Amino acid sequence: MLAFVIRRLLQSILVMLAVGFIAFSLFNFVGDPVSLMLPPEATAADRTQVRQTLGLDKPFYVQFAKFIDNATHGNFGISLRLGRPVSQLIAERLPATLELAFVAALLALLLGIPLGVYTALRRDSWVSQTLLTLSLAGVSLPNFLIGIFLILIFAVQLHWLPSFGRGDVIQLGWWSTGLLKLDTLKFIVMPAFTLSLYPMTLVMRLVRSEMLEVLRTDYIKFARARGLPNRVVHFGHALRNTLVPVITIAGLQLGAIIAFAIITETVFQWPGMGLLFIQAVQFADIPVMAAYLCLIGFIFVTLNLIVDMLYYVVDPRLRIDHGALGSH
Repeated sequence: MLAFVIRRLLQSILVMLAVGFIAFSLFNFVGDPVSLMLPPEATAADRTQVRQTLGLDKPFYVQFAKFIDNATHGNFGISLRLGRPVSQLIAERLPATLELAFVAALLALLLGIPLGVYTALRRDSWVSQTLLTLSLAGVSLPNFLIGIFLILIFAVQLHWLPSFGRGDVIQLGWWSTGLLKLDTLKFIVMPAFTLSLYPMTLVMRLVRSEMLEVLRTDYIKFARARGLPNRVVHFGHALRNTLVPVITIAGLQLGAIIAFAIITETVFQWPGMGLLFIQAVQFADIPVMAAYLCLIGFIFVTLNLIVDMLYYVVDPRLRIDHGALGSH
């Protein structure tokens, strides 16, 4: 187990170094940061002074080492667009994105798993066929189109839900949340459902296919032959083994939800990191873009590491395989 964890940690560090290199390259290949920071009438002496202050006169590897050191301390410089520390901007926007991602992931699991089980156990019913047909729309349609469609129906025509924003939030130290106020909960309904639709359909179809495969195995037939009730066979044996690959998909999809919340946050003007990133791209705000890239990379690496650990704990075959490899 210890060797498995150490190997995964080393792989995670290498991935983060690669992500850091890509983020650092933005400063060198997406325009000149000195030109972006100084006005057009700045003199050559001003440019030289700023370049020395930023350390841009030093060799490439020295600049990269300095960037990695600052990144590990959460220091990504000053936003070129807002003139504020990037770490403060991320700290302000991170709660909104994580809150939206958490609610979307919760909806995807709470709806995707039961629907997958139902479509597997009642695969010939018209309800199952309808759900599978609708799931194709959830996988195929882009997020922005689904979001606009929901806004048109529930905000413009029915006036049930607000079309944009996060509403009034409660500050808990540096963390802000809108989940503790009933009036604010309605703001998250449409963005969360829009963001959850793709992973929900993915989880539903995965659970269905895995459930159908498990139900054909010999030990399920043996459980039926023993006279166990369907509830025990379906949920005590089949579903438990079905959830093993779902853990992997759920972990990866949580990272994807956070990373690809950009479109949903833009459509609903949700004040999270995705909207901040889109605005940074429009104004070539390189420090914000680099910080967002490193943060998303760190989230993906962390989630993958957690999923690997859970997979190692849940699936005994991995422990047996690694034990056999360690004995040779």
